[in-house]
Amino acid sequence: MKKLLLLGAFALLGGVSQAQTGFKLGGHIGAPVGDASSVSSFTLGVDAAYMWNVTKGLDVGIASGYSHFFGKDRWEDFGFIPLAASGKYRFNGLPLFVGLDLGGAISTKDGIDSGIYVYPKVGFQLPKAELYLGYQNIGSERGDWERRDRRVDSNFGAINLGVNFFLK
Repeated sequence: MKKLLLLGAFALLGGVSQAQTGFKLGGHIGAPVGDASSVSSFTLGVDAAYMWNVTKGLDVGIASGYSHFFGKDRWEDFGFIPLAASGKYRFNGLPLFVGLDLGGAISTKDGIDSGIYVYPKVGFQLPKAELYLGYQNIGSERGDWERRDRRVDSNFGAINLGVNFFLK
C-alpha cells in the first residue's frame, strides 16, 4: 500500500510539472524539534506545489515533496512524503505572505507510521521566488522504534528555512 501511495505522489507531481502555470518548486533546510530532535541532527527537503489564484491575494492548491531527517548517534535516517492541500495569502501592498499546508505525510521508513501533516509558513514574496520560514510537523507513531512493548505517539517536526521558485 505504501508503494502504491508513493507511486501516486510521483505521478501527481509528474502531471503537475507539465502544466507550468502556478507550479512552484524549491527546497528547505531545517533543525528538527520535538521528538525528531532526539533522533535527527538536521533535515533537508524538496517542495513542490501547484497553486490557483481564487481571489486577489489568496492562492489555494496542492503540495507535495520530500523531507529527509538525518539520523544522529545510533539512529537511522528517515523521511516523509507529504500530500497536502495548500493555501497562501499575500498581503496587499507588502511583499509578505502567510501560508498553510494541511494533509497527510507518508513515512518512507518501516517502523514509523504515516501521519497528519501541518506546515504553517511566513515569507517574503519576490517576483520569481519566495523565501519562507516554516514549522513542519508530522503527527505519527514510532511503533517498535523505542519501546517494543507499546506504540509511542510522536511529533516529528522541524523549523525550516526554504525557497521556492515559480516556473511559468
